[in-house]
Amino acid sequence: MSLHYLSSLFSPRSIAIFGATEDEGRLCSFVLRNLLIAGYQGEIYPINPDTDNVQGVKAYGSLTQVGKAMDLGVITTSAEQSLDLVRQCGEQGVKMLMILPGGFREVGIDGQRLEDQVMQLVTHYGMRLIGPNCLGIIRPAAHLNLMFGNNQVQKGDLALVSQSGSICTAILDWAEMNGIGFSTLISTGVNADLDFGDYLDYLAQDPATRSILLYIEGIHNSRRFMSSLRAAARIKPVIVLKVGRHASGAKASFSHTGSLVGRDDVFSAALDRSGVVRVNTISQLFSAARVLATSKIALKGERVAIITNGGGPGVMAADRAADLNVELAALSDSTLGQLDKVLPHIWSQRNPVDLGGDASAERYRQALQICLRAAEVDAVIVILTPQAMTLPTEVARAVADIARASRKPVLVSWMGGAQVVAARRLFNEAKVPQFNTLENCIDAFSYKAAYQRTQKLLLQVPGKLKRGFPSPDKAGAQRLIDSVLMGGRRELNEHESFAVLNAFNIPTAQAGVARSVDQALELAQGMGYPVVLKVLSSKFSHKSDVGGVRLNILSDAELETAYRHLIDHVNSVSPELQINAVTVERMCSGENLREVMIGLKRDPVFGPVISFGSGGNRVEALGDIQVALPPLNRKLARDLISRTRIAKLLGPYRNMPAADLDALETVLLRLSNLACELPAVEEMDINPLIVDENGAVAVDARIKVNYSRNPEGRYDHLAIHPYPVNYIRQVTLKNGEAVTIRPIRPEDAEIEKSFVDRLSDETKYFRFLNSLNAITPQMLVRFTQIDYQDEMALVAVRGDQEDEEIGVARYAITADHESCEFAIVIASEWEHQGLAKQLMTQLIDIARERGLKTMFGEILATNRKMLSFMGSLGFSVATMPEDTTLKIATLLLQPESV
Repeated sequence: MSLHYLSSLFSPRSIAIFGATEDEGRLCSFVLRNLLIAGYQGEIYPINPDTDNVQGVKAYGSLTQVGKAMDLGVITTSAEQSLDLVRQCGEQGVKMLMILPGGFREVGIDGQRLEDQVMQLVTHYGMRLIGPNCLGIIRPAAHLNLMFGNNQVQKGDLALVSQSGSICTAILDWAEMNGIGFSTLISTGVNADLDFGDYLDYLAQDPATRSILLYIEGIHNSRRFMSSLRAAARIKPVIVLKVGRHASGAKASFSHTGSLVGRDDVFSAALDRSGVVRVNTISQLFSAARVLATSKIALKGERVAIITNGGGPGVMAADRAADLNVELAALSDSTLGQLDKVLPHIWSQRNPVDLGGDASAERYRQALQICLRAAEVDAVIVILTPQAMTLPTEVARAVADIARASRKPVLVSWMGGAQVVAARRLFNEAKVPQFNTLENCIDAFSYKAAYQRTQKLLLQVPGKLKRGFPSPDKAGAQRLIDSVLMGGRRELNEHESFAVLNAFNIPTAQAGVARSVDQALELAQGMGYPVVLKVLSSKFSHKSDVGGVRLNILSDAELETAYRHLIDHVNSVSPELQINAVTVERMCSGENLREVMIGLKRDPVFGPVISFGSGGNRVEALGDIQVALPPLNRKLARDLISRTRIAKLLGPYRNMPAADLDALETVLLRLSNLACELPAVEEMDINPLIVDENGAVAVDARIKVNYSRNPEGRYDHLAIHPYPVNYIRQVTLKNGEAVTIRPIRPEDAEIEKSFVDRLSDETKYFRFLNSLNAITPQMLVRFTQIDYQDEMALVAVRGDQEDEEIGVARYAITADHESCEFAIVIASEWEHQGLAKQLMTQLIDIARERGLKTMFGEILATNRKMLSFMGSLGFSVATMPEDTTLKIATLLLQPESV
């Protein structure tokens, strides 16, 4: 319905540059000069009260003298002057601001105070801000270069978003030398307003952008970041270089951008959840940029053949491929036979294909053609080292000719210096991805393969959701936590921790609290020996550290002795605790037990994080821990388990049967639910969780809590919006049948496909505005794996197992984050039963609750029933000005604010 809200930044019709000057050593002189050299076609207004002309462009003393609203205002003066200039821009109706200088949050308290004042003005006047402390932006297609630097950029389809201006300039210089073009370059600065989520949202929809590179030091809004990142990665390759992987780097990053930096393994888990590829060095980022910019051919598989004229480079390439889990193609007898006919008898007879040090251009050409024709080869990497009888440029010309015509990717590495310069230039001109080192070449192929692998994983859909899980007692758990906090404590004792776990149906060992020997005996006799005694206290994290555990107690006599020794020992070691109570717990025993650990901890950036790995008292030493962001589904829980080393021991092992993985996954799912519903829980360890072929049970638990800043029923503490159970409704249709209306789940893929397949041809045409023969896997994932933050889909389902879908209504929030576009379709046999009204009414209520201002939808002009229905709901209907075959139905959701 309207342009993206960042259009004023990337395609401005008018620009005001504050601080414009003729002084070539000043910041703003570079900005104006680059804008003029780029051939910008819009209106430019230099603002300088001391001159009437800057670099041949008429200048103005103030924005007021211009007398018209600007799309974009660029502030190049000092931080101290920015406040007045921001106010001036707001008063004159400027839509978008860019503040280039530093001197804000990154310099300390005074800078933060100034930034806060700037943002108050930005918000008050309804503007948006890029920066401060940024290098600027470049948009070659719009002839827009607003960076202070010495580079002009050629047009391409690669976008770069970087928190570091110096990284931008380094990549610009490298790209200019290597013939790499860009659609967009963005130096974000400290992200006081616009953040990665905003830029990703724009670039995901930008037809000029084919792939995206991100350089990230820290994240401000994890929910917005995750939502936009996942949306972008579904349709375009996204490569991320995240720095601050270690404590020293994290501190340096914070001082640079003022952004919070959480645990690196958590950030990796967030990227894994989004379907993006991560690199760790600037060299790897360059490699990713080159392969994305020059190799447009999709991989059909990941089996690679390596062709080389040296045995050493071939071995090195094979080693690097093994390091990165890149599969070397096993050459078939047919392929080996064809190579035998054209290569000398001393060739390697395997992959890597060593052509010999005297390999000619013709030998390279023949070997490359044979490998590309081979069904067992999905891509070819060609390596050359300049030897006495080698003609690097001649070989490069032969390889480039074949690569241009190939339907399989060809990557090359011409190793060396002066002798291969001309060959590299030839490859650049031919748009063949070439790399100075074979390691970078293998790395680049691994990124291309990893991206396509993540896309295949995104197409996987979970199986049907298992029914019958009991609902958690969220209210009971919250009351217990509130009572602990009101008592001045932050850590629950084991008995209280077990109560919280039980409230969320996580199995715990049978246990009770005893404050005397007699009570301990009574509990032990009731549950049966063997038992375990543990001191009851919330003052220390690990009871074993103070000798506070006695295992395998087999009789009353042993229990009496153990009880007294335990109390006396702990009180002697920690007299300040004055322990007078113990937990008596039924001891888990058996030959097939495995100890695992599951946990929960709050990351400063991404919120709650679930961990899983090897358990017991050696958990820190073993370091076998993997993490994932909630909410989990069964597929994600299974993936979390599989990434650990202990996963191998959970299957059949020696004489032990496989552990009950279904029960273990269920515990992880219930812990995920706890993480979503109890924002007061800051940290939790269940260690060990005992698993065997009969199930899983927690035998020790520790929970830390704190007051939550989130309102009741909100999920602001999570980076990914969980399944909104509060929108589940039971309704009765006109025919008297009760159906359930609820948000769609990833597990609904099967019933969603069946629903679409059953729709009549007319209904499909009206819904999809074209003839749809079958729903594709991509569409199925897109329909069912939704982001409940920026979109909503309500399905109407019937049957005891909710296994028949009879209607669906959905909306997607538009780029302005103020309106949403709806769609609705009802199975023909369920029309005229009031279902459409039930679905749309609830969808409208949700949109209003989310603060959206407008809901709209495109409807074929021939779909009279739908047009009439929209009118009955209060939508206004108008003809689309650019297409008279379409009508647009619009509803104001917040009329009081209009």
